[in-house]
This record gives sequence, C-alpha cells and structure tokens, in this order.
Amino acid sequence: MRSDSDDTAVQTPLPPVPAFRETWTAFLKLGLISFGGPIAHLGYFHTEFVQKRRWLDDAAYADLVALCQFLPGPASSQVVFALGMRRAGLPGAIAASICFLLPSAVMTIAFAYGVASLGALRDAAWIHGLKLAAVAVVAQAVWLMGTRLCPDRRRLTLCLLAASAAMIAPGARAQIGAIAGGAIVGWALYRRESPPRVADPPERLRSHRAALFALLASGTLLVVLPVLARSLNSRDLAVFDSFYRSGSLVFGGGHVVLPLLRAEVVPTGWVTDGEFLAGYGAAQAVPGPLFSFAGYLGATIYKGPNAWLGGLWCLLAIFLPAWLLIGGTLPFWHRLRSRVWAQAALRGANAAVVGVLLSALYSPLLTEGVRSARDAAAVLMAFGLLQVWRAPPIVVVLACAAAGPLWLR
Repeated sequence: MRSDSDDTAVQTPLPPVPAFRETWTAFLKLGLISFGGPIAHLGYFHTEFVQKRRWLDDAAYADLVALCQFLPGPASSQVVFALGMRRAGLPGAIAASICFLLPSAVMTIAFAYGVASLGALRDAAWIHGLKLAAVAVVAQAVWLMGTRLCPDRRRLTLCLLAASAAMIAPGARAQIGAIAGGAIVGWALYRRESPPRVADPPERLRSHRAALFALLASGTLLVVLPVLARSLNSRDLAVFDSFYRSGSLVFGGGHVVLPLLRAEVVPTGWVTDGEFLAGYGAAQAVPGPLFSFAGYLGATIYKGPNAWLGGLWCLLAIFLPAWLLIGGTLPFWHRLRSRVWAQAALRGANAAVVGVLLSALYSPLLTEGVRSARDAAAVLMAFGLLQVWRAPPIVVVLACAAAGPLWLR
C-alpha cells in the first residue's frame, strides 16, 4: 500500500509541449498589456485563465490570491508563478514568470541606458487610456468573482465588511487582516456544513521534498547572504543581498518596496536620489510588475556597456524569495485546502478576497484613473464591451489606449 509520505519522492514530470507553449505565450501577452499595478494584474489573470482558458475555477483562483496575499513579496508575480506551475510544472512556472516580467524588464533597463523619452510616459494620454481599461477589467473580475464566491447573504456581508475595512485602513496589514478575519468567520459559520469537493492537485504539485528545500533555501539565503557579502567584501553579493532582503521582507506589493529599496541603494551611494526618482517615474509607465524597477536600479548601479547584466542580477535577487516561497508553499497549500475545516475557512477568506479587490477598485484604480465624467463614461463602455459583448480584453485595452488622447482633450 502506498503511504502519504511516498509523495515526497514524486518527480516533477516534463510538461507536454502544448501546455508549456501555451503557458509562456499567454504570460508574454499579459506582460505586454497588464498595466495598472498588481490589483489590475489579478483582474487580467482572472479574465484570461478563469473565464477564457478555464485553467481553474473561481474558488481555486481566489484560494491562490488569498495565499499570495499572506506571503511576502509581489502578490501578482507569485500568482503568475503558481498558475504556471499548475499548468506546466516547474518549467511552466519559470517560463510564466520570465515572460510576464520580460517586457517591463527590457523597458526599465533601457531607460537606465538613457532612453530619456520614457520619463514622460507616465502622463501620456495613451497611458491614461490604459488606466481606464484596467478599471474596467478589475470591475468585471470583482463582479464575476462576487457572484460566484459570495452567493449567500453571509458571504456577501463578509465581502462588504472586508471592503470597508480595507478602504478605511488602506495598506497591506489591513488587507491581510481582512482576509484572516474572513477565514475565521468562515470557519465559524461553515465548519458543520458539507464542504464543496476540492479537485486533487496535479501530480506536479505534490513534491513535498522539493517544496521543503525551496522553503529552507529561502530562509537560509536571508541569513547567509549578508555574512558572505561582509566576509568576502564583495560588492556583487552586497547588491544581491540588498535586493533579496527587500523582496523577502515586504508585504503589499510594488509600491511598498520602494522605501526599502531607497534605504538600500541611496545611502550607500550606489544610486542618487534623482536617479531613483527618475527610474520610479519610468516604472509607472510600463506594463507588468513594479518590482521590475529593480532592473533599472541594477543597470544604474553597474553602468557601462554591460549594465544590463547588473539589471538582470538585481531582478533575480528581488524576485527569487517570492518564487521560493510560493513554490515551497503550494504543495502543502493544496493538501491543506482539502480539509473540511480549511474549506470552511476558505469560504470566508474568498469572500474577503472579493472585498479586498472591491476596495482596490476604488483606490487606487478609480481615484487615480477616473478624473472626469468623460473618464467614467469610458470605463462604463469598456466594462460593457467586456461583460455584455464578451470582447477580448486585449481589444478593449488597445481601444482604450487609442482613445486616451480623445478623453484627455
């Protein structure tokens, strides 16, 4: 008889070529069009992988979002890693992460080489159009997830309470607290009810030995890197340690990491304040994760013809802890979520996730993107194209970008 412990020896099979190809092409496309920050990214992912491709259902997607909200690091990039692993194993996770990051990494590193025209992109009219498209995409995701994950009065109440809490006390702590509170209330309300059936995780998500190694490596690097950097007096290791530590200790996404990065690179003299702020302005205007700002900083630190290698070095450092954490947590998470009590807690947590997304729809998306009645009309039309006419998101995004100059006249 096969014991539960036997699954620690399961090797990750190579993914079928079509699944691997589908993974990297899907995330490369999203890396090119996913403007609007991490909350908007979650809306794009929901549209692409829950509605269109049906890689997973609403409940499984909300479970992943809830898990990534609890882990330090860029939540949307961790969701990318998890979706890639779910679809095509570890090769798919790596390919998905690289392809989603690639467009923004190229743009931010190029800016470090002196492509100064990118500095004005933040206020460009077509960028404003993309922000309006992001509002519509997230609104549709909130609508669809709400109808499926908040089907009764109790969960709808949890959703609204979580949204209210996140609006009143914005920040990562409030979001984590709202989801944790939703889980506690869900456990209290639903632990005696028959739980919904949870599908078995794919075989490629069952290697607990590899997961433990990833978690151990994550913590070990956090302790060992600063010791090695000091003992070897290595600038390369010092830079890697600074970015790795920033990626390991931040909750709440890209904007929260900025003060940590500034404290690492400006006082040391690696980057001036002016260079830091210029790069941050450019990073606001590119698609994909805001953590790609590390590519600009790395290229600025190392300078010279091969500065792009420094950009890649810092990108690896800042994303590595997030990838190790989500890769190490996923196999245990899939086993945990099959328990009756865990499913009860997840009912409440998923309702709270919808509430957190609803609060983010208001701030920062609505507050920063919608500036006039004309903007609001554009968002309504984009939402109608997505929800009523079932237009592909990329069509809506391109249409909003093209119409941006018209709305700002």
